[in-house]
Amino acid sequence: MKNAVHFGAGNIGRGFIGKLLADAEVNVTFADVDAPLVDQLSHKQEYKVKVVGTQCQIDTVSHVTAVNSASEDVIDRIVKTDLVTTAVGPNALDIIAKTIATGITKRFAARNNAPLNIIACENMVRGTTHLKGEVYKHLESSLHAKADLLVGFVDSAVDRIVPPAEAANDDPLEVTVESFSEWIVDQQQFKGEIPDIAGMEKTDNLMAFVERKLFTLNTGHCITAYLGCLKGHQTIRQAIEDPEIQADVKQAMEESGEVLIQRYGFDRQLHAAYIDKILSRFANPYLVDEVDRVGRQPIRKLGANDRLIKPLLGTIEYGTENRTLLKGIAAALKYRSSEDPQAIELQNSLKEHGVSKTLACYTGLSEDSEEVAQIESIFNTL
Repeated sequence: MKNAVHFGAGNIGRGFIGKLLADAEVNVTFADVDAPLVDQLSHKQEYKVKVVGTQCQIDTVSHVTAVNSASEDVIDRIVKTDLVTTAVGPNALDIIAKTIATGITKRFAARNNAPLNIIACENMVRGTTHLKGEVYKHLESSLHAKADLLVGFVDSAVDRIVPPAEAANDDPLEVTVESFSEWIVDQQQFKGEIPDIAGMEKTDNLMAFVERKLFTLNTGHCITAYLGCLKGHQTIRQAIEDPEIQADVKQAMEESGEVLIQRYGFDRQLHAAYIDKILSRFANPYLVDEVDRVGRQPIRKLGANDRLIKPLLGTIEYGTENRTLLKGIAAALKYRSSEDPQAIELQNSLKEHGVSKTLACYTGLSEDSEEVAQIESIFNTL
């Protein structure tokens, strides 16, 4: 594999998937709507990534260029590419689906019958499967069978903390990322040869890893943010270094972890070590990650298949402890931001309808359930 089109040239796109692809000597074309960013990338054709863990190093990423994702250029790139990846955010997948469908149509018209694999690298469960459904809406039904044969829609689980950072040395392209990264793909969904990319792990049991990340990193991250907001902390590091918050976050991840152990047979000691690793990542002194960034879009995070409610449903299924997960959900209901439309909508709903009706509306939990009553009780004490 030599060429990839990557939708999303933001910090996550450049600092995570784009870097892994370029490091594997894949020629990466970023596609984005940010015209100045596209101009800078296409002009310089390289950028720096500051990788921070126990120490700090700066890597230079090359083999890259960029096109506007609303232009014909991106369609022409899809016609010839080997791989399409995304890091645009779950809400933007539906927007780029038409572009991808147009590219596939033009690819087939050009008689390019080489396999094409598409991987959505988003914080959502089976994001690529969702993207496939949206792409097929824009793809002539007569082309569906051919697409089924030649286009692989490969689900993945991704994990790397890439906070927004001020440009260092007046370099708008430089991005800071943590040293830890995890990109796991469903090897059963590829068409043709599976590319060999360092840092891309293949599995035939993707959901175990999707839920491990969702129930641990994502659950712990947002609970850290919501409890941090309540106590006036500005950053994730400040919040997790608060002993009371750290104890709650660890307990919540242990509660969600029990679901994973019951469901997938994860080793208890290894999972405990995974939780400790995540807590240390939250406290990384080189990463300045605002609690407001992590807490934003609370309605999405309270969805039935997302990081707070899905593990809670697992505890109900297996009859296991969930008191701290309930506290995390109550804290999410307290999240306020005048710049976040979802936070404003959530607060308006709470004011107009109360806690139980709001929870039933956004989470799918039964209004008269024991869990909703417990969340409301905790909410009133926070």
